[in-house]
Amino acid sequence: MALPPAFLDELRARIPLGALIGRRVRLTRAGRELKGLCPFHAEKTPSFHVVEDKGFFHCFGCGAHGDAIGFLMRAEGLSFMEAVERLAAEAGLAVPRPTPEAAAAAERAASLSAIAEAAAEAFARRLRLPEGRAALAYLHERGLMDETIALFSLGWSGEGRGALLADLRRQGVTAEQLVAIGLMKQDEPSRPAVDLFFNRVMFPIRDRRGRVIGFGGRVLGEGQPKYLNGPETSLFVKRKTLYGLDLAAKAIRCGASALVVEGYLDVIALHQAGFGGAVAPLGTALTEEQLAELWRLSPEPVLCFDGDAAGARAALRAAELALPLIGPGRSLAFVSLPAGEDPDSLVRRRGPDAFSVILSRRRSLADLLYETIAGEPGPTPEARAAARRRLEELAGRIGDRTLQEEYRRHFRDRWYAELRAKRTVGPLRGVAPRPARPPLAPARTRALRERSLIALILAHPWLLAEAEEALAAERFSAAPLERIRAALVANAGEIAALDPPSVIDHLRESGLGDALEAVLAKGFSDLPQTTLAGATPDEVRTAFLAGLQALDPGRLEQDLAEARARLAAEFTEENVRRLARLVEARERLLAEEHAP
Repeated sequence: MALPPAFLDELRARIPLGALIGRRVRLTRAGRELKGLCPFHAEKTPSFHVVEDKGFFHCFGCGAHGDAIGFLMRAEGLSFMEAVERLAAEAGLAVPRPTPEAAAAAERAASLSAIAEAAAEAFARRLRLPEGRAALAYLHERGLMDETIALFSLGWSGEGRGALLADLRRQGVTAEQLVAIGLMKQDEPSRPAVDLFFNRVMFPIRDRRGRVIGFGGRVLGEGQPKYLNGPETSLFVKRKTLYGLDLAAKAIRCGASALVVEGYLDVIALHQAGFGGAVAPLGTALTEEQLAELWRLSPEPVLCFDGDAAGARAALRAAELALPLIGPGRSLAFVSLPAGEDPDSLVRRRGPDAFSVILSRRRSLADLLYETIAGEPGPTPEARAAARRRLEELAGRIGDRTLQEEYRRHFRDRWYAELRAKRTVGPLRGVAPRPARPPLAPARTRALRERSLIALILAHPWLLAEAEEALAAERFSAAPLERIRAALVANAGEIAALDPPSVIDHLRESGLGDALEAVLAKGFSDLPQTTLAGATPDEVRTAFLAGLQALDPGRLEQDLAEARARLAAEFTEENVRRLARLVEARERLLAEEHAP
């Protein structure tokens, strides 16, 4: 018994045909197609073509032709069901069991789809009749050309009152069938069905394969709601549908950007302006199913939102929805439109180039989250702590652990970079943190100094609370030491509260045992005695400062000059201690340089 067409469509959509065939055939790009040597007959000149946007392959040499299922049947000698089951397992789909009920449902869906197509044609015809003159004039006023109106099959509902049923009755269509596709409604069984759309410009909604599955309409003149989507039916499920997806899929495969906008006319206007990858959800916020549809076409769809507060909230909601689903090669980008503009108005009033400029300013998902949460974290420590906790919580939602850590690193780097731009006093009581720099000392000497800094923190974990920002700005040249440095910064709040043995245990449990050996092989015996257990906090800070400055000796004189200037401007105990630590650090560095 036949499988439901909807399942087969979903299966074909989830299996990239080029990738499937590319496992057996070396394919090269030839315009919009892929080509290679046919696997089904011997040839020296490529005549085997894969047409991805149509979902089929064809060999001009031997005539082999088919879709993903047909290719697997031919290539591996599988039966139809065997090929379907193989592909379904790869796509993560469960093969529906063939039942009489399923066959009946599939037959009914095919029938309703044909009726929806007939209704769309009837609406399009009515748009060109005298009764549709006002609707056609409205579309022209919105800047739409006749070719665009025809491409999207825009139409006119008429005044309702049974006109559509009368038009389609000659094709055997019944009121019950129009209710089933959402064009009529019947509130009570005892009362006749009535039209759902009247006095509206009609927008047929198509699935990814271009079949009409539902309708939306915009009222002319006054009236509410301005836009009306038809109800969900057996054909039309809003959370799984994107308006314009059938046309956008073709454009995206030819290099267009995947764009998500708000409404019907935004999609249509962008398509006409040359941005053919535009789609829109249907009156709801973006859903996981719609994101899955977009990611099948593009690794980083661009979401367009208004530049006001409501647009910012909508962007954040979409970003939070996507976080558990993203991974390498699967993310989102965002653009904000000027206040008072939508894509339709922007391209009509300012032209396509203006929208291209907006797209060139797209922000990554990570940047959008950071700028929304921590762009202005507030002046108090509590506000800043809340922003950091929120960023950490958002990063923790990402399922891919490697990407999760990259997001944490990105947030930390931006956080510290912005703190450095706002203040001259660093976390070590006045030491300005430095950006990452290439090694300035010979490799071996630099590695020894890096090891000393790590060992110092392992011996005095409390120092990490003050040194976190300065340490985050560094990049160590020795790979094991860099891994430990990154782990210390990533877990600074937790590590700073531990005692030395607990810190070492924590790092070992984090998989850094081998890296620790590079630090602990000699114990701490080669460090200055003042940095061991009995050292005072100021001695520890001075030792860390000296080690940090040793990585960039030229920076020390600049810090000394700044410290002297601050002391001259404001004679305080804190400024005196800052200058004293820097002087002691310089003396320590000089002693090291002249040591025998």
